[in-house]
Amino acid sequence: MTLRIALAQFDFPVGAVHQNAERIAAMIATARDQHGADLVLFPELALSGYPPEDLLMRPAFLADCEAALQQVAASTEGIVAVLGWPQAAGSIVYNAASVLRDGRVAGTYRKQQLPNYAVFDERRYFATGDRPCVFDVGGVTVGMVICEDLGFARPLTEPAAAGASLVLVPNASPFETDKRVERDRLLAMRAAETLVHGRGIALAYLNVVGGQDAVVFDGASVLVDGDGRVHPQAEAFQEHWLVADYDAESRSFIQVNWPCEGDEDQDSLSWRAIVLGTRDYVEKNGFREIVLGLSGGIDSTLVVLLAVDALGPDRVNVVVMPSRYTADLSNDLAAEQCEALGARLLTLPIEEPFEGYLAALSELFADQPVDTTEENLQARTRGALLMALTNKFHGLLLTTGNKSEYAVGYATIYGDMCGGFAPIKDLYKTEVFALARWRNAQSQAPVIPPAVIDRPPSAELRENQKDQDSLPPYEELDGILKRYIDRQHSREEIVDAGFDPDTVDKILRLVRISEWKRQQSAPGPKVSHLAFGRERRYPISNGYRG
Repeated sequence: MTLRIALAQFDFPVGAVHQNAERIAAMIATARDQHGADLVLFPELALSGYPPEDLLMRPAFLADCEAALQQVAASTEGIVAVLGWPQAAGSIVYNAASVLRDGRVAGTYRKQQLPNYAVFDERRYFATGDRPCVFDVGGVTVGMVICEDLGFARPLTEPAAAGASLVLVPNASPFETDKRVERDRLLAMRAAETLVHGRGIALAYLNVVGGQDAVVFDGASVLVDGDGRVHPQAEAFQEHWLVADYDAESRSFIQVNWPCEGDEDQDSLSWRAIVLGTRDYVEKNGFREIVLGLSGGIDSTLVVLLAVDALGPDRVNVVVMPSRYTADLSNDLAAEQCEALGARLLTLPIEEPFEGYLAALSELFADQPVDTTEENLQARTRGALLMALTNKFHGLLLTTGNKSEYAVGYATIYGDMCGGFAPIKDLYKTEVFALARWRNAQSQAPVIPPAVIDRPPSAELRENQKDQDSLPPYEELDGILKRYIDRQHSREEIVDAGFDPDTVDKILRLVRISEWKRQQSAPGPKVSHLAFGRERRYPISNGYRG
């Protein structure tokens, strides 16, 4: 009554149905022949990748998934496999996981609870299932639920009532800070709800790993014994074969091959999430190298280091683009960092093309005062040149804006917002500083020059410009933004928390009028509870002022 279970904590790219099927068939053989597994589990929608979004609207895509499932099923001699895939039943599609054994599809479970919040749109695509699925493996009765099902009692109590002692839980659950404690608490609670005479359902929770556009899946799979004991989670952000023996009598697991995650702080986890998200975005979209502009400020400096950690220095091209307002210190700090990291440094002054733009506009701008138009034109000069470099050398331009800037529109559309991916888009400015200090602490010598962290932030688009000329101190700004955006507090609640009413009104107005910019911004990896993009979608034309 002991089962050996292999859990495939791997990345299965979205849309790569045929490649995923071939790889999964080979992995089934590996689980059986190398790990001695009786049962192998794959993540939610592993065959299609998650989330497939509107690919699910294409009949040919769904047909390809079904044909691929049959192909994989043919490889299951001597082992039972559970594989997630999108199952079409006429015009209806289910988020399904099928039991494959002896060369055939022996049963299918359809997800009962469909998330439709945050980054999830499953009700747009899927119908809900309404039946449990239990099956026998070596005399052990096994059930399954899928991801969101675990948030509700019924999907788990149904296989328990049908005699299952072990329930498999394939997942595609994105990373966000502080999520793991909540997950472990939920897993223990669900196991406890099924307790009968001191024994409940044991859970094998498998999560996919990898970056997919603006979401990052961390893996961090976990086992839960029938008495509610949660085992140490698997190492996050890494592909692993995870192997455990399940004892049906005691309803408990023994980890056989289970690299465990250490006790890491949130800065470490966020860093690893952004690095993985950046690497996978570059690799999955076929870019050879990346380009980014380095100003010598904290944001671009941090993005350079993230890029080097993600791809290695040989694939990172750093461009400094001095103007008449660029401080000598900015150029010196940029050169110091690139030399320390081994990244290629290019210098491309913008004075000549900027003067060309001013000359072209001189007649139309005659008698008009200099204002933010000329400031933005410098940023757009840089953006045009950076995009030209990426086009010519087939690279990806990383943009370096942070969440505070995107929130209040302190960024130039078609200027410093140019780019295909925004690694720190979901980090507030105060979090950028904290992450920079954390990363320096991980090395024997600072990899971010301390002067970058210590100097006052500036866009350097006019003489002696500082961010705080236009914005409140970042500690105050981020305090307001986190309450308004992440926690969705009202103006009154924010003022009651001790913030100046006039400052709150100014910041909330900037957030509202900057929506049009955010909707044109590059994607970036989600690490917070509520990220801009597909997770926070507000109308551009919006009369609400609460």
